[in-house]
Amino acid sequence: MKVSVIGTGYVGLVSGTCLAELGNDVVCLDVDPEKIRVLLEGGMPIYEPGLQDLVRRNVAAGRLHFTTDVEKSVQHGTVQFIAVGTPPDEDGSADMQYVTAAARNIGRYMTDYKVIVDKSTVPVGTGDKVKTAVAQELSQRGVQTPFSVVSNPEFLKEGAAVEDFMRPDRIVIGCEDEQAIQYMRALYMPLQRNHDRLIVMDTKSAELTKYAANAMLATRISFMNELANLADSLGADIESVRKGIGSDSRIGYDFLYAGCGYGGSCFPKDVKALIKSARDDASIGLKVLHAVEDANEAQKHVLSGKIRTRFGTDLRGKHFALWGLAFKANTDDMREAASRVVIADLLEMGATVTAYDPVARHEAERIYGDEQRLSYAENPMSALDGADALVIVTEWKEFRSPDFAAIKAKLKSPVIFDGRNLYDPKLVRGMGLEYLAIGR
Repeated sequence: MKVSVIGTGYVGLVSGTCLAELGNDVVCLDVDPEKIRVLLEGGMPIYEPGLQDLVRRNVAAGRLHFTTDVEKSVQHGTVQFIAVGTPPDEDGSADMQYVTAAARNIGRYMTDYKVIVDKSTVPVGTGDKVKTAVAQELSQRGVQTPFSVVSNPEFLKEGAAVEDFMRPDRIVIGCEDEQAIQYMRALYMPLQRNHDRLIVMDTKSAELTKYAANAMLATRISFMNELANLADSLGADIESVRKGIGSDSRIGYDFLYAGCGYGGSCFPKDVKALIKSARDDASIGLKVLHAVEDANEAQKHVLSGKIRTRFGTDLRGKHFALWGLAFKANTDDMREAASRVVIADLLEMGATVTAYDPVARHEAERIYGDEQRLSYAENPMSALDGADALVIVTEWKEFRSPDFAAIKAKLKSPVIFDGRNLYDPKLVRGMGLEYLAIGR
């Protein structure tokens, strides 16, 4: 099938590349010429494991193309995926200007039937707005070219996006038009061989499904974080509690890990947007999600609170090693990352920081510029040079089996503040290190 994908961020680039890998003829459009230049030269504007090799293979095979030419993109694909950003506005709502602009461009240049697919995470009712925007452009041109609008929300985890696309738990299709549904069935047929993963529903239900999924996962994380804080106060071990409740098949083990708060481009933005949409569009206050958001913001300060308790509020002259900058492992994304809150708190108390992250350093340098109190190390152990204590914020695999004797020898005070509960407390404390984790 001929497919056009508008936007080459995480969702657009992964979706377009994977659809090309399945044998489709894909054009990826972006209005940012720098992004397209990087892609045409074989580079990557984002970090995602396995994606670069996939892009290069499909470009070489002639199935994947990149362009800034809007008209070329619209003319190419029968199926037009809108995968542009929907960043939060100041009031927390999703900014829909890029989605609307993409829809208008399709209406401006289309000359035959199109299936227009909302892949971006969008508020309920966006499908109707896309339909209106396209229809207005067609009306201004004096033509009545047929089209359909579909909601096909993405469920891709950063760091595992390629695998999630190629082996999906489910493929949600929101549409009331049978012709468009058949196009989507045909497009996703290669992913259906084992069993039928397609769930067809009305457009608004599909739009709400995406927000509901992320809100539920965020709720589980905040719930466990609050229980972990309680466990700290009561002398219980949240890891034992996790196993105890996770063994219940009604609950399960996923997303029950306590830590220093969720971040990234999805959970914070989507929780805010769902709260705002419920209030504005339905006059409903989502009390649980307000609590989820408040708990998460507080959780990002828990590590610095433990540091304050241990070292005091005046950290002038103190130096800390920080392992991890990305909001989670296997990505360079620092949006809403706990590391940013921890760094801000430490700097505000007068400390200096040396950070190490295997892939997010460039992003940190962009964010912090020439901040003199923050430096970067080339590897985890060199980050410990001159440090009073170690603070762990991201659960990278390379942090999971360190040389504890070497860590103890390097630190002025043998203290580890672990925001991801990576280690067995008995093991670490048995090595002569003070170990302060989350709920352990």
